[in-house]
Amino acid sequence: MNLIISKINKKHNPIIVLIALLIACATPASNQYEYLKKNAPFRSEILKREGGHFVELSDGFTYYKQENMNSEKGVIILVHGFSIPSYIWENTYEALMEKGFHVVVLDLYGRGFSDNPDTDYTDSLMANQVLELINHLNITQAHLVGLSNGGRIISQAAVLQPQLIQSLIYVSSNSFEDIEATKDVSVSTDEIVEFISRYPAIALGQLDDFFDPTQFPNWPDKYTALQQYKGFAQALISTRKNHTSMDVIHQKINDLNLPVYTIWGVADQVVVYDEFKDKLQKLLPNRQEFFIEQSAHLPQMENEIAFEKLLITEILVQDKIPVIVE
Repeated sequence: MNLIISKINKKHNPIIVLIALLIACATPASNQYEYLKKNAPFRSEILKREGGHFVELSDGFTYYKQENMNSEKGVIILVHGFSIPSYIWENTYEALMEKGFHVVVLDLYGRGFSDNPDTDYTDSLMANQVLELINHLNITQAHLVGLSNGGRIISQAAVLQPQLIQSLIYVSSNSFEDIEATKDVSVSTDEIVEFISRYPAIALGQLDDFFDPTQFPNWPDKYTALQQYKGFAQALISTRKNHTSMDVIHQKINDLNLPVYTIWGVADQVVVYDEFKDKLQKLLPNRQEFFIEQSAHLPQMENEIAFEKLLITEILVQDKIPVIVE
């Protein structure tokens, strides 16, 4: 996932970096990356192969899946992180489906099967995408679960339409980090070319998200498939450039008295909890906080049983009463 591009070379396993550099030197970036366009034939093929749905929203087509639409247990919207799309929630999605919840998962713009619009990839862009999908599905209230960079999206969504939010659940969220805003948020052709040249290293770098990467040997291959889609690099670069501090937004969330939960993998080296824990306590003092053992940045995959028990039993089941914000 490696939500912040500037961290790509900062915390990687040196062996992984060495292998990635060797592959990058041996493999030309042209022809194998960013050659697939997400057009009508593409969407038709995806529906045949993967199932799910497409809906055209304000800024492009959005791919999503949902189950148990008539459930009375509540609605859970799973929002993925910086670059890996909705398949990162696969285990959680299936667990919630089996427990009878109305569960929805989507690909944010620039990721997965959703469109890659030529625009600024701001938190507001993707938060509005989530909110438009909620309205399209005639959902009146939902629990929003944001993984990593998805935490920024659910925070923004909560202040835009708080009446739709039943609770906010942050998993390994980077939304509490200190961010220095970028003055020039445009994305040049040279930046895109340079970024694509590092695609092999970036794909292998996804293993750094895990406490024990040997348990997920095919993870880089799944990421390489994403790098086929035209506009992927631009989306990632633009997203990073449009990051700003979310402190004011989190203060507003605290004032709204929305139920807030934070979940962390104890070994996370991508989002380092100790670097912002004091600020987090000041911003959201009323949150409930949980830590997952034997996991790093992706606890929903690494310690699936503990994560699902926590999410379903400790959070969703106890939070049965909708919170209505006037």
